[in-house]
Amino acid sequence: MARSVRIIGIGNAFRHDDAAGLIVARQIALRAPPEIDVIEHKGDGAALIDAWRGADNVILIDALQSGCATGTILQLNALATPVPSAYFCCSTHAFNVAEAIELARALNLLPARLELFGIEGRDFSSGEGLSAEVERAIDEAAVRILNLACEFSKN
Repeated sequence: MARSVRIIGIGNAFRHDDAAGLIVARQIALRAPPEIDVIEHKGDGAALIDAWRGADNVILIDALQSGCATGTILQLNALATPVPSAYFCCSTHAFNVAEAIELARALNLLPARLELFGIEGRDFSSGEGLSAEVERAIDEAAVRILNLACEFSKN
């Protein structure tokens, strides 16, 4: 039996590279089979936990700042290891994606699978448009995430 898959693109469309997760989610939504649910989210921690409720397999996509080169795509298994909160220092919310994951872990509200894809951003100032490096990473991230989601939906 196929298990539910939800892809959640996180970001703020008005903070340059912070829109990366939203843009990747939009690309995936155009190509995803109907059994894969794709949503956009602003990233508020408490609401994010609710956004993945009921899904067996969740893939989160967000911009981050880990110290890697701009445009680098990181993949983290959020069930296997804590997600560094410092990666999301540009969050505009009371608590960020990493803190939401850790709160859900403490409350036993994590899905069976939780993968986090982060695209290294550079510019999180107010305004629209991605940096060139982040723009180039969008297609690769969308393909990798959709392939993983399709694998999850079969298992």
